[in-house]
Order: sequence, then C-alpha cells, then structure tokens
Amino acid sequence: MKALLHKALQQLGYDIHRFHSEAFPEAQLAFALRSRGFNLVLDVGANAGQFGLRLREHGYAGRIVSFEPLEAPRERLLAATARDGLWELAERAAIGDRDSEIDIHVSANSYSSSALEVLDVHLRTAPAARAVGTERVPLRRLDGIASAYLRPDSVTLLKIDTQGFEDRVLDGAAGILPRIAGIHLELSLVALYAGQKLFAEMLARLRDLGFEVWALWPAFVDAESGRLLQVDATLFRAT
Repeated sequence: MKALLHKALQQLGYDIHRFHSEAFPEAQLAFALRSRGFNLVLDVGANAGQFGLRLREHGYAGRIVSFEPLEAPRERLLAATARDGLWELAERAAIGDRDSEIDIHVSANSYSSSALEVLDVHLRTAPAARAVGTERVPLRRLDGIASAYLRPDSVTLLKIDTQGFEDRVLDGAAGILPRIAGIHLELSLVALYAGQKLFAEMLARLRDLGFEVWALWPAFVDAESGRLLQVDATLFRAT
C-alpha cells in the first residue's frame, strides 16, 4: 500500500521523505550559530523577514538586525519585528559600496528585486523575477549604518541576499569585516543579473578575507535543464 501511494504521489509531481530537521539548511545553520556562540545576525536584503523567521523557527534566539529598502516587503517585515524584542529593523536603505541613492528594479515576486538588471537566463527560469517598476532609495555602506548595532561581545553573522549586489555589500562593509565571524550569502554559478560577480571570484575573495566554507546548499535550479544556478553558502572565520 505504501509503495502504491508513493508511486501515485510521484506521478502527481510529489514525493515523501522522512523528516530529518538536520537535513534542512536553516536548521543546520541555526544549530551552527548556537554551537559557535553567535548572538547577532546582520540580515542584509531581508525582504519580508523570511530568513529571520526561519532562524527563529529552528532555535536561534539571539539578536537580528534587518536591512530592507523596498516599501512593500518592509511593511511586512515591520509586523515580524514588532512581535520579537530581539529583532530590529534598521533605517530604510539599500546596502552597497557608498553613501548615495540608487534605483532598485522591483520584481513581480519582490524577493528577486535588485539594483542590477535581471538577465534573460533568469527570466526564462523564473518569469516572476521580471521588473515591474523601480524604487529610488537611499544607499548606505554597511560599516556606517551597522556600527551602532555591534557591541563589544557581539559574535556576528553577516547574511547577504542582494541579488547580484553581494560584492558591493562587501566593499561597503570593509570597516566592520574584521568583527564579522561568519558570512551567509547567495553565490551564482551563472550570471543572473548584469554585472554580478560569480561563484569562483566571490569564493576566492571570501577566502582572502579569512573565511572558509562551512556548507553549500542548492538554492536555485533550472527546472527544465536541471542545471544548478545558485547556491547558498555559509563561511566561518578560519581557525
């Protein structure tokens, strides 16, 4: 009976596996943060707070400071932070390599929004990534805007989800990077946004900064070809 049910579900496009919490990236990451004593997450590119909510769900109980420039997801993020005394929402600004202003291409699905233009290879795989408008927002360096949240005892994870703008975030974080103990970010194997840096170059830069890979997880796959387009990477200070 189980075999028949399993086959029937697969024919409908579903599959069932035994649940193991340790197999889920967010659960693994939350466990690593607890075991390594992390007590602050700088959540750059927070969107509506999905990353912070998943960390909370899997047991991370430390401080979170989220950075989100777009109005609509920021409103939803406010609702999440209002229920959590250890979760703060920073001033409205995109995070990058200078203090200025910038236009964000707002995607139909919101979370694919980027300061960079989305490329056709991305749209073929995820049509909802298409831009439906723009928002002009303040642009701030992280080492200026985040310094107020760092404490002498902070053990800090920098999470970056900025849709191809990750290298600019690192450029603008130079002043606080020595105080960062871990980085969690998206790395693209294929260019999805115009001008973005790809996996090999970004990984080499992070290693030069003193970080080593702790885990890599598939993040975005081309459903037609099966090609892996993006991974989520967690890196900790080399010991």
